[in-house]
Parts: sequence; C-alpha cells; structure tokens
Amino acid sequence: MTGPGGGTGSGTTGGGTGVLGVDSGGSGMRVVLAVDGGRTTAPLASGEPVRTGPRGIDAGHLLGQLLPMARQLMADTGVGTLRAVTVGAAGLTTLGDSLRAELPSALARELGVRRLALVADAVAAYTGALGQRVGVVVAAGTGMIAIGTDLREWRRADGWGHLLGDSGSGAWIGRAGLDAALRAYDRRPGGSAPLLARVEAVFGSAPAVPGRLYPRPDRPAVLAAFAPEVAACADGGDPVATGVLATAARHIADSAAAVCPTEADMPSTGADGAGEVCLALTGGLFRMGDPLLVPLRAALAERLPYVREVPAAGDPLDGAVGIAVELADDRLALPRDDSMLYVVRDVPDGAEQGVARAADTPDIRSQDRSP
Repeated sequence: MTGPGGGTGSGTTGGGTGVLGVDSGGSGMRVVLAVDGGRTTAPLASGEPVRTGPRGIDAGHLLGQLLPMARQLMADTGVGTLRAVTVGAAGLTTLGDSLRAELPSALARELGVRRLALVADAVAAYTGALGQRVGVVVAAGTGMIAIGTDLREWRRADGWGHLLGDSGSGAWIGRAGLDAALRAYDRRPGGSAPLLARVEAVFGSAPAVPGRLYPRPDRPAVLAAFAPEVAACADGGDPVATGVLATAARHIADSAAAVCPTEADMPSTGADGAGEVCLALTGGLFRMGDPLLVPLRAALAERLPYVREVPAAGDPLDGAVGIAVELADDRLALPRDDSMLYVVRDVPDGAEQGVARAADTPDIRSQDRSP
C-alpha cells in the first residue's frame, strides 16, 4: 500500500530502535532521531511551514514533509523500529483536530509507530527548557507565550498573536518602537528622535513604513525585526525606548505570574531542591540582552519572589525528543490534556503496521542542533 510521501507500508531499514522528535513551527519543520543507547542525529529541516486549512493544521501536508525525513534518518542510522514519536506543532491547541484524527493511524501505517504524542509548541518549549519539573517557561520571539505546570495541569497565558496579544514580544516591542518614531515625525507627544533616525535608516523614511508593512503577509516578523533597534536605542540612553522595554518586561512578568504554580501548590523545599519552582526564559527575544533582561528580572523578582530562574536546558526540538523518550519508557509524568499534550499509547489494531522504505526528498537539509 502506498501512503503519504510515497511509502510502501512494508519493509525495514535496520534492526536498531529509537525515538523521533519533530518541531513544526512558523519557519518550517525540524526532525531528529535519537538512537537507543547512542547518538541523536543532527536535525533535518524543511523550510516550508505546514499549511492550515478549513480543518486546521493540514495533516496531509505535515505528513508529506515528515515521512521522507523520518525515512532518511532511519535509513542513515539503521533504525528499523520507532518506539515513540513526538510531534510538537504550533497551533495544535486550537487548530489540531485534523492531526489528532489522522496522524496516529497514518504514522502506524507508514512507520510502524504505536506510541505517539502530539504536543503544543509551548509544551515542547517547556519540556526542552525544564524537562518534567514544576515551574514556568516564557517562550518569546516574534510572539510570546507563558506556560506553567504543577505536574497536575497545564496553565498558559497569552500567545494570542500580534493583533490580540503577544504582549511584550518582539512584534509588540517593534510596533511600540515604530509608534514612537512616527510620533516624533508628527511632533506628537511620546515620540523618540533616536527611534525616528533608526526608522529612516531601516525603511528610508517614516512615510514609507505603511507601504513596507501593511501589504506583507509576515507583518509580525517585520515588526519584530525592528525590536533590536529599540533595544539599541535603549542601550544608548533613549528614555522612550527604555520605557518601551520596561513595559514589555512588565507584560512578560504578568504572563509568567498568571501561569506559575504558587508556593501553596508546592511541598516545602528540601535540601536537594525538591519542591522548588523554576523559571526559564527561552527564545530569540532574550538575545537582546540587558536592555530587556534587566527590567524583566526586576519585574519577575517583584511578582514571583519564590521562583528560581534557571537556564533553559534546550529548545522545543529537545523537548519533543525528551517527551518521546519518556513515553517510550513509560515515564511520562507531564499532565495529559488533549488540547496541549495528546498521547496515543497503542494505535488501534486496524491500522496497518510496518516501516516504510527510505526515500529521497527535496528541500531537506542537515542542521546544527543549536537553537
């Protein structure tokens, strides 16, 4: 039987075993294979984001990208059996019905997968950063979302997109910086001459901004691209840019506090640190450094004085692999929630089994595992 991506539904690529981790987001898909008792491969990547349609995330389009990469990794490593697969997908919470309905049987038929976790990208980011610990993770880049858990339930805040939320994100900071620049151009209160100078350097002139922004389908990314200019002006002493970043920091701290487990939720901390609440910051926004991080850490200390900030251990792809390993070994302790973390332990017997052949695919490239 031929399935999505040209698989035959039969044959093996080797005698080894492993787990597969997938990170599907706005910039495309990355896939890695962790060989049991051995190495984790470098990611393969497809630069095309998975489409959405009337039923939400397009399961067929996702499979068309995933299956050739999975087969290639299995062939390259001699893995014939995938003990578990985790797919981390942006939009799963609200747009994931098609994936939940179609992926379990399709992956069983095409790759012989019997254990599958479909997770929101925020859950993958959380697990990559903190693993299976109590705490809160803020994932911020173009957008911004905070997610927390006491290992009994998931809590999330923001992540509503640049029109309705993502407060404190790169897109939010960039828009606020452009607003201040255009105020200076108009001679309205609240304007910033340094930001206006940066607008003229980036866009050519202030009147050119609408034409460079509004027709673009990737408007959030265009807005976020101006955020580093705001940080540079703040670092140079501009009070308006400094104020923008201070407000962004308060928004981010508000979201973290909304989802963070309280001290009352936790057992008392022991000598080994058990019971503490950890917080990790992950994503490209925090590469802006001190202009944002200094006010953010002050706001977090005020709102969450009992929380300990720790470095993020890894990225969402690391989180997807970690969930797959724990699921394969029956150690998955994260809260189950069909909208956030959907687990299938045994695909129904009606699904055809087997491991598909290795296949070549266009637009697949090996990547370093750096975030």
